[in-house]
Amino acid sequence: MSSKPFSTANERRRDLLKIGLGAAVAAPVLSMAGNAAASRVQSNAHIVISGAGAGGIAMANRFARSLPNARITIIDAREDHHYQPGWTLVASGVWNKSKTLSKTGEWIPSRVNWVRGMVTEYDPDNNQVKVSNGETIRYDYLIVACGLQLRYERIEGMDTALIGQGKGVGSVYASIDAAAATNDEISRWISRGQGTGLFNLPPTALKCAGAPLKMTFTTLSRLEDSGRRNQFTVEFMTPSGGLFGVPFYNDFVKQRFTDQGVVRNDFWTLTGIDADTKKAYYSVRDGEDQVKDYEFIHVVPPMTAPDSLLNSPLRFADDSPFRDWMEVDRETLQNPNYPNVWGIGDVMGMPSNKTAASVKMQANVLEQNFLAFLQDQPLPARHNGYTSCPLITGIGKAMLVEFGWDSKLLPSFSFIDPKEESWTVWVMKERMLRPAYYAMLEGKI
Repeated sequence: MSSKPFSTANERRRDLLKIGLGAAVAAPVLSMAGNAAASRVQSNAHIVISGAGAGGIAMANRFARSLPNARITIIDAREDHHYQPGWTLVASGVWNKSKTLSKTGEWIPSRVNWVRGMVTEYDPDNNQVKVSNGETIRYDYLIVACGLQLRYERIEGMDTALIGQGKGVGSVYASIDAAAATNDEISRWISRGQGTGLFNLPPTALKCAGAPLKMTFTTLSRLEDSGRRNQFTVEFMTPSGGLFGVPFYNDFVKQRFTDQGVVRNDFWTLTGIDADTKKAYYSVRDGEDQVKDYEFIHVVPPMTAPDSLLNSPLRFADDSPFRDWMEVDRETLQNPNYPNVWGIGDVMGMPSNKTAASVKMQANVLEQNFLAFLQDQPLPARHNGYTSCPLITGIGKAMLVEFGWDSKLLPSFSFIDPKEESWTVWVMKERMLRPAYYAMLEGKI
C-alpha cells in the first residue's frame, strides 16, 4: 500500500474520527434500497436460480423467507464466494485478498437445494435447464443470475496466465489471484523507476465500469508517492471516446487526466498484445492501426453474457444494441417472451447496471414483482436504473456516483456532495460497503 502510515498521536486521532464518520455513513447504506421484508405467499412452485453470485444468493435468501412452501434450487459450481467490489483495492495494494473471500455455502439458506454445476443450456420452451454435472432440471419459474463472461480470447496473444508473471500484464477482472498479481506487476513497474503504463476500456458493456478508472487513479497515486512521477508515462485508451456514462463525471475524469498528465487516446481498441516484447496492438477508428510499447498494461477484456445464455432464446435479438445479453423488461426484470423467466445482475441487457449496488436495488424490485405475478396481480415495482460507483480518484479519496436511467443523478446522502471528492466516500468504499454487501446477500436490504 502506498498511502503513508499514521505516525503521530494527532494523526491517529484524526483517523479514528474518520472511521467514526464512515460508521455514520454505514447506517443509511444498510437501510437503503427499500424494505427488504416482503409478505409471505403460499406456493408450491419449483423456482430454479441459475447462478450463486450476488444476485442469485440475494434472491435465494429472499424467497426462502417469502415463499415458505416453495421448492428452491440454486445452481452454481463455485465453492468460493467473492466480494468483487474489493478486487480494485487488492489490485491497488490497499487490501489483502483474504478480505474478499468467503464460502458460497455460508450464504445459501439450508432449505435451498444447491446443485453443484453450471447451467450449460437454457430451454425455456420446455421449462428446463441442463447442467454441467449431467442433470436436466425442470422448473416452474427461472431466475437467471449467471453473471457475465470475460472474453479475453478476443484480444490476440492475451492469456490470463500472463498476469503477474513479470511481463507487465495486469487485469483486475480475471480473478482475485489476478488482482493480487496485478498489484505485484504495478509494484515492479514502479520499482523500475520509469516506463509507460497503458490503461484500457473495452468495446463492450462491462461490470463495474469504474474499475478501469479506479486502477488508473490509484496507480497514479502510487507513482506520485514514488517521487518519480515525471519518469513515467501513463496513457488511457477509450474505444468510444468517452470515459464515463454520466456527462459530469466524464468531464471530471477528462480534466483530472489532463491535470495529472495522462495521455488520452480516443477511439482506440486493444486488439492484441505481445507479452514477450511488451507491445500492445490497437485498432483506431477512422485511422491506421497503432502499436504501443509498454512497461505495464492493464487489460480490460470485452464482456458478454455466458455462451449458455447467448445460445438460448433468452437473449436479445441480433438487431438489438443489447444482443450479447439476456432480454428483460428493464423496469420489471421479466423476460417479455417467457413470463416465468426473470433476470437479475450482470447478465441482463440494459444501460449500466452491472454493479453490486444495482443488484441491491434489483433484488427488491424482482421480489415484489415475482410475488405479485404468482398471485396474478399487476407488477407493482419499477426499476429506475439505479447504480452506484464509489469512484476512487486516488488512494484516500473518492466520489460517490449514483445515477439511474438517462444518467439522472440519484444521490442517497444529503451530507455527501456527489460532485466532490472526499475521504468520507473513501471510508465507505474501503471499510463500510462490505458489511452492506453481505447484508444484501442475506436479503436484509
